Amino acid sequence: MRVAIAGAGAVGRSIAKELIDGGHQVMLIERQSGQFEPETVEQADWVLGDACEVSTLEESGIERCDVVIAATGDDKVNLVVSLLAKTEFAVRRVVARVNNPSNEWLYTDAWGVDVAVSTPRILAAMVEEAVSVGDLVRLMTFRQGQANLVELTLPEHTPLAGRPVSDLALPRDAALVTILRGDRVIVPQPEDPLEPGDELLFVASSEVEADIRKALGY
Repeated sequence: MRVAIAGAGAVGRSIAKELIDGGHQVMLIERQSGQFEPETVEQADWVLGDACEVSTLEESGIERCDVVIAATGDDKVNLVVSLLAKTEFAVRRVVARVNNPSNEWLYTDAWGVDVAVSTPRILAAMVEEAVSVGDLVRLMTFRQGQANLVELTLPEHTPLAGRPVSDLALPRDAALVTILRGDRVIVPQPEDPLEPGDELLFVASSEVEADIRKALGY
C-alpha cells in the first residue's frame, strides 16, 4: 500500500517505520520545519507543508494513497486532515489519532474518519486485559462504534473446558475470530475444543456484549 501520514512527530515517525518494515510505501507530511527530519526515516517520502491545506495535499499526490493516517498531536488538525482526505481526494481508508478521549465522539464518518485510534483508551484496555480473567474487555472500536474487538480469558475452572467451539450459543451480531493459546494463534473451527486460559477475541456490536458473557457462562 501507499500510505500518507500527517504529522512527523514521534508517533508519525514510529508508524512510518513499522509500515516501511512491512513493505509499504510511506509519505510523511510535516508543517513544522523543526520536525522536518528526513534523515530519521530515510525510506519515506517527506513533504514540508500543512496537511490542512488543500494545495499541500494536491502537491503531495495524496489521491494516489490507499490510506491516510492523521497522526498529529492536535485533534482539530486530525479531523480536518481526515475530512479533506475523504471528501476532496476520495482516499479509501482514513485512520485518525485521538489525543483527548473526550473528543472521540467527533471522529465519525461525518469527518471522514474510518478508524479512530485513541491511545489512552487502548492503553487502559491493555491494562484491563492483562489483569482480567473471566471479564469481557473492549480492546478497540471500529466503524465509529458500530463494532468492537472484545476479549475474554477463560478462567482455570471454566465449565467450557473441553467443549467445542460449536457449543457456544453466540448472539447474531458477534463472531469469535481468534483464540490465543500460549504462543499459538488459532483460527477457530467448530470442532476445536476450548481450554482454560484461552484468550477469546470477538468482533461484536456493543448491544450484544452482555449476550456474549451469557454464552460463556458469565
